Amino acid sequence: MKYIKLVLSFLLTVGIFFVLNTKLGAVPPIGKFLNPYNGIWQNETDESISGNIFISGLKDEVTVHYDAQLIPHVFAQNESDLYKAQGYLTAKHRLWQLEFQTYAAAGRLSEIVGEGALNYDRTERRRGMGYGADQAIAYMKKHDTETLGFIQDYADGVNAYIEQLAPEDYPVEYKLLDYKPEIWTPKKTALLLMYMTKMLAGGDEDLEKTNALRLFGKDNFDLLFPDFFDITDPVIPKETDWSFIDVPQTALPESKAVLDTIRETIAQPHPDNGSNNWAVSGKKSTTGNPILANDPHLGLNLPAIWFVMQLSTPNHNAFGATIPGALSVISGFNQHIAWGETNATRDVIDWYKIEFNDDRTKYKYNGYWRDVTIRVENIKIKGRETYKDTVLYTHHGPVVYDKNFKSDKELRGYAMKWIGHEGGNNQKTFLELNKAKNYDDYVNALQYWNAPAQNFVFASTEGDIALWIQGKFPNKWEGQGKFLMDGSNPENDWQSYIPQQFNAKVKNPKRGFVSSANQHPVDESYPYYVFNDGYETYRNRVINDYFSSKSKFSVEDFKDLHNNNYNLKASELVPYMLEHMDTSSLTKEEKVIYEEVKAWKFNNDIDEVGPSIWRQWYSKLYNMVWDEFDVEDIALDLPFTYQTIHLLKHNGNHKFMDIVDTDETETAKDLFLLAFKEAAERLLEIKDEAGDYKWVSYKGTYAGHLLQALPAFSRFDIPIGGDRNIVNATSENHGPSWRMIVEMTSPPTAIGIYPGGQSGNPGSKYYDNFIDDWAAGNYHNLIFLQPNTATDAIIGTQTLTPINNE
Repeated sequence: MKYIKLVLSFLLTVGIFFVLNTKLGAVPPIGKFLNPYNGIWQNETDESISGNIFISGLKDEVTVHYDAQLIPHVFAQNESDLYKAQGYLTAKHRLWQLEFQTYAAAGRLSEIVGEGALNYDRTERRRGMGYGADQAIAYMKKHDTETLGFIQDYADGVNAYIEQLAPEDYPVEYKLLDYKPEIWTPKKTALLLMYMTKMLAGGDEDLEKTNALRLFGKDNFDLLFPDFFDITDPVIPKETDWSFIDVPQTALPESKAVLDTIRETIAQPHPDNGSNNWAVSGKKSTTGNPILANDPHLGLNLPAIWFVMQLSTPNHNAFGATIPGALSVISGFNQHIAWGETNATRDVIDWYKIEFNDDRTKYKYNGYWRDVTIRVENIKIKGRETYKDTVLYTHHGPVVYDKNFKSDKELRGYAMKWIGHEGGNNQKTFLELNKAKNYDDYVNALQYWNAPAQNFVFASTEGDIALWIQGKFPNKWEGQGKFLMDGSNPENDWQSYIPQQFNAKVKNPKRGFVSSANQHPVDESYPYYVFNDGYETYRNRVINDYFSSKSKFSVEDFKDLHNNNYNLKASELVPYMLEHMDTSSLTKEEKVIYEEVKAWKFNNDIDEVGPSIWRQWYSKLYNMVWDEFDVEDIALDLPFTYQTIHLLKHNGNHKFMDIVDTDETETAKDLFLLAFKEAAERLLEIKDEAGDYKWVSYKGTYAGHLLQALPAFSRFDIPIGGDRNIVNATSENHGPSWRMIVEMTSPPTAIGIYPGGQSGNPGSKYYDNFIDDWAAGNYHNLIFLQPNTATDAIIGTQTLTPINNE
């Protein structure tokens, strides 16, 4: 019945008046979609969790136990079979999502949705996503055939599932878009990892900051975009001794920024992609065991980003969240250690101005002309001719912007240097973490990780806690990569990399805890250049203050902190605004709103109105302050929130406070009132439209299907508090995508939850069944099975059997 309701809701969305067997734009041939023999009605809602399945290529039987949450607990006799089984089971439950993500990563969406996706596809091709995946495969072929072999095993497992499917059994999205799954290859796994690299290390503002430097001058730029804020509580504690580092920072050359005007830049990843993680030592734990927590902040999508599994062989036993398309557990634990990640947001993208010769076959470098490399991107478009985009490559990387893309300069281009193009073997880090037994194994696993830069938190049953900021980082000269650079000058190249052993890290700190929340990694004593790439400034202080507030912490304390709704950002500005704002001109209705925000205790709980007032008020204020950045045909990024509030409180008469389009000269005090009145006007409109402006309805958190136009397959009005910059970082469509807490007992005990469900089938009861518990701050016990141990938690067992044993 649930699935029928979903289908009817969908039909209302697309409209049944379309010609039944005609493909119109992105709308499928509805007659085929509704065909009773192979259309949507054939999609099953019950998942198979018992019996034998015969798969070619297995060496031994693989046992798969399912618990009541549809979590598969996989027991294989060797790693090859384990990853073949992981591929098979991931495809079984998440096939469409698994494949769709790699279409998006490769810039192939036009193949399935038509020419409306062409600009997106061109952007991803010019970003070098496919090139980066090719480099990773080439690296593994040369340096690590074992890992590449496991990736092929995973692909074989995915393909074993696809081969068993008849067209009527395809997931509903294939029928909706009228296409079919294709063979999975190791490159698709490489593309998935590139997609994660883009999401977490694909953002930069070098070109936007170049524009700001040219428009506003160096003094103003340094005021608005400082390398360090006045309050810095870094990932690695300030008292860390760096005297062991004996490789110096690259010397500063005689180099100047290139102050070209950049009119348009490619889309950036979501600015709130980040996470929280922390661990306390046994001495700081109520039970004497270390405890670790992780909650990655990503898009709230359905099917959910994560798929939870247990992956076991006689040599290791790991449990946690996996990403469809990648091998092993990404955020989780085994019998000896636990680990998790947050985004380190290091600046690993630089831009270079390129000068071409007359026919664009060469580019200037070090006084000579060097050959460009040409990569022709053939972009297939559903129902149209293939689009060919010629992308030029220099030794820096792809020329993203040239006369054929977002630029009108005939013999000029802008090339991207990105660590994501370097190749490498990121997958091996997780393969090794899944097997790690102690701190040394954890450090050994991290050496393979290039990008995206991550803060890897660690705890062990031996009692150690640690945190490494891991990635392959260029050893930059002071200021390198903040602005556009001259690509013809070799001194602007990345001269070397920071040796991995000198990456910032801490083990068993005196304070008894480690934590990261995307804040600045280090303070100014760290001997390498680290640019302020928009580091977080609020969640991290709430977390660190919490762990400094008492001597012992429990799992319940961890749960409370995951779900903490305290709005530190608002608490640091609202009282100041209330104190300094002239209220004499407020209307009766505005005074009511004023009293509501005055009474607010700065918790973004669902029934509060204070968060809604704050959101409206600060948004209006922020735009008023930075109206100077509203410049047509020039790409600009606005200053960071923390620095904005600092200026409002400490430099309220600065010329940036003046509104450009008025004759008066406004100060911060004037802006407080003007912004409040505009906010009040909008809040009263919302009240008229919706009845109130409580936070739960104002924010309207939802988990949207990946095909954004499918409300029937989405969840709306999820009752959860929080917001960006809050530990519970849940905004409209973004937030904690996986909450995990692990206590390092022997073996570890853990709880977890994520906003979705194990199934990718919108008609399944397992599609979104975790969302309500997630929103309420509840957790599920993660049932960590031990080999050959019986338990009532298992509701079904399936055996994957080698096909030659039939």
